[in-house]
Amino acid sequence: MAADGIAQDDGAAVDPVTGEAVEDAPLSSAAIKEELATLVEDGKTYAEAELAFQKTRLSFAADRGKSVVILAIFALGFVHLMLIALVVGAIFALAPMVGGWTATGIVVGVLLLLTIIFGLIIRSKIRDVTQAFAKADP
Repeated sequence: MAADGIAQDDGAAVDPVTGEAVEDAPLSSAAIKEELATLVEDGKTYAEAELAFQKTRLSFAADRGKSVVILAIFALGFVHLMLIALVVGAIFALAPMVGGWTATGIVVGVLLLLTIIFGLIIRSKIRDVTQAFAKADP
């Protein structure tokens, strides 16, 4: 027996617990089939566990996503109300200086100017995107 207790000088394998020589028996076809069946079963178990984990993760993400959408809708609603209050406040602030109709016209004119500016920016961005896709087509 070798000093490390793993193999003997004649090449025979040694049982690490008992230290006795163990004969290498050739694997039979049945043993190989049994090992492959065990491997396939372990693979199936792993795949089922992974699928269950991904389903749970997707369910969690969907639940959080639903909450985010609802909260975002409320936030956008409040921003909309805030902008309405700002417009009405601007009209009230300008009315004593220039009159009600003139104040309304000034506020509407500023909003129209901002709408045109943002519309031109949007058109420019859309043009950039369409040109990027047009260059990609052969």
